[in-house]
Amino acid sequence: MTGIKMVDLHKQYLRIKPEIDQAIERVLTSTAFIHGPEVNEFASSLSKFLNVDHVIPCANGTDALQIAMMALDLQPGDEVVLPVHTYVATAEVIALLKLTPVFIDVDEDTFNIDINQIENKITRRTKAIVPVHLYGQCADMEPIMEIADKYGLFVIEDTAQALGAKYTFSDGTVENAGTIGTIGTTSFFPSKNLGCYGDGGAIMTNDPTLAEKIRMIANHGQRVKYHHDIIGVNSRLDTLQAVILNVKLKYLDEYEKKRNEVALYYDQHLPKSFLSLPYRAINTTHVFHQYTVKVVNRDRNEFQKYLTSKNIPSMIYYPVPLHLQKAYRREGFDEGSFPVTEKLSRTVISLPVHTEMEKEELDYICETISSF
Repeated sequence: MTGIKMVDLHKQYLRIKPEIDQAIERVLTSTAFIHGPEVNEFASSLSKFLNVDHVIPCANGTDALQIAMMALDLQPGDEVVLPVHTYVATAEVIALLKLTPVFIDVDEDTFNIDINQIENKITRRTKAIVPVHLYGQCADMEPIMEIADKYGLFVIEDTAQALGAKYTFSDGTVENAGTIGTIGTTSFFPSKNLGCYGDGGAIMTNDPTLAEKIRMIANHGQRVKYHHDIIGVNSRLDTLQAVILNVKLKYLDEYEKKRNEVALYYDQHLPKSFLSLPYRAINTTHVFHQYTVKVVNRDRNEFQKYLTSKNIPSMIYYPVPLHLQKAYRREGFDEGSFPVTEKLSRTVISLPVHTEMEKEELDYICETISSF
């Protein structure tokens, strides 16, 4: 079989083509390509979807993280706690702002930050925690928020892979990923569960003062044009991307349901003899941005070569841990520093999961893997 994709954006587009084309044509006709009214319309729609007071669109998910840290007045030398098993952008903005990343190993089952290790890494210079909701389910936010309250820390949620996931607190309260901490951030990269047709991102908060500051920072530090009250950046979601996102937002619950159906099919049909299937934490839903398994008692790289030979795409998120990357390697960060993350870098592999997968494709993938 050929034609299987990790994410099939073309088929997804064809399914909603009339709505997308009409939305794009409206923007082309209006020529309001920057700061068109549809940008605010999308922000309002996403705010209602997430039940959060303020959504500020921006240019991409990396900018969202940087602007969030700028809005919190983090200063050079301040320490920011984050999981070491994550995409580089989470650490990148910390380094760009001359902050100090404090890496934490992750839980071997959920792949998210190990909450039992956070408190031991907090010092008088620690100012923020950045939990990353990896692969589609929330980090364990209740104890993270308790630690943050105890030490007076900010919490910046990196929700790029888990928009739409819901976290349940011990008292039964349910909140959306990205709305629990001080600030939430997300990315609308095309392959994300809610993706545009270019770059895009957003910042979420329930704090009106922070929201106003975030808006200013994202717009050259100005509240009124040509009056620059604070140091800012140029980071905006263009109108074309906003209308595309506004269409796709209506389908996000449907997309999540479809991804979960694919994940359930994998659960039921993939071999457990050499694959450890994704773990679902009981206090969070999973939106399956990735369906990531661990290869056990076999060589992961040989397994990936086998999949490639059978025309089955796969990805490794992430093959080199942050602490072993040349750009982030520091004294004391040698192999063995974060054993769980290092083990995951050698064993994890993500299989195709998207909204347009057909049973024929799933059958082929599962049968082929069973024959490995």
